[in-house]
Amino acid sequence: MALLSLRLLIALIVAQSLCVLLFTHSPSSRDVTAQMLQQFHCVKLRQQFSNFTSTDRVVLSNFSKELSDFLSCPSKLNETYRELQRTRLQFCCNATGSVILTKRNTDVNQEIPYDTNEKRTYKIKPELHSMLPEDSPWLPGSLSRCAVVGSGGILKNSSCGREIDSADFVIRFNLALINDSDVGQKTDLVTVNPSQIRKDLEQNPDPLLERVGVYGNAPLVIPAFAYSFCTLPALRVLRVLYPIRAKKPVFFFSPYYLRSLDRFWKGRGLKEIRLSTGFMLISMALEMCEDVHVYGFWPFATNLEGNPVPYHYYDAGTVNRVMHKMPQEFVRLLQLHSQGALTLHLQPCAQ
Repeated sequence: MALLSLRLLIALIVAQSLCVLLFTHSPSSRDVTAQMLQQFHCVKLRQQFSNFTSTDRVVLSNFSKELSDFLSCPSKLNETYRELQRTRLQFCCNATGSVILTKRNTDVNQEIPYDTNEKRTYKIKPELHSMLPEDSPWLPGSLSRCAVVGSGGILKNSSCGREIDSADFVIRFNLALINDSDVGQKTDLVTVNPSQIRKDLEQNPDPLLERVGVYGNAPLVIPAFAYSFCTLPALRVLRVLYPIRAKKPVFFFSPYYLRSLDRFWKGRGLKEIRLSTGFMLISMALEMCEDVHVYGFWPFATNLEGNPVPYHYYDAGTVNRVMHKMPQEFVRLLQLHSQGALTLHLQPCAQ
């Protein structure tokens, strides 16, 4: 049915273009014809990338050229599909009620299963429970324009800082460095990787306090129950920061939410050991935000113009290709962009 509709649309556009060419040769008619042909090209590219399934066999130069052409087409939200995606995520995962552990969704002495090993559990003791937030601070659809800012090197020299800062809610990852020009300063939620936490944190908290201070009042969120080795560093952060930053909370991801989200995307063909934190929070944003804009997610070593880009915009970095399948996640983001559920930014921003 979709293919038939596309063919009919192509036929109509071609017919209109021929009529214009046959009956007039004025400059304005040529402009109209060019515009129609461009619209047809954009429709064709949108259909192509909506059905795109893998980057395994693509010729990167050709792929980048077509993707660059597609991103030059006017982007528009498909409200029907966006609401469908939100409903699916709410039904399966309920980020509003369960993305973080709260006093409302977690009991004292409850045994919390680990995200990656449900047979292993952690008992929520009264001390930890007392430091959990009362409830989730977000409601479904309560956030308007959201910017999810990955750390990809494609953001380097992008001049996207002002555009990112104009969003109502900005999500960042792994205490990434911020700047005015390329990635902006505004932060409303930032993740912390347990590997970033020093063992002597409780004896020497100043480096962490200085690091998180640049994010203002933004809450920190930590995957404390992804693996057992994540728990102790996360608890150190909570114990150190809770008395100092009472109004700047530290959240723990709920393993129940992360496991539900993992099943959701595995059921849609995304096969990896564990979703990246970036993809998790894009999924959360799709449920909670009216308009989702995604920056800094690009899995290749060269940009759309074929120029080399670092893995991170702030350092060279490396990727765990066993744990995370970044090209597979990128394909899903490209599909969501093509279908109008979010806007994927891969080019420099207008200054």
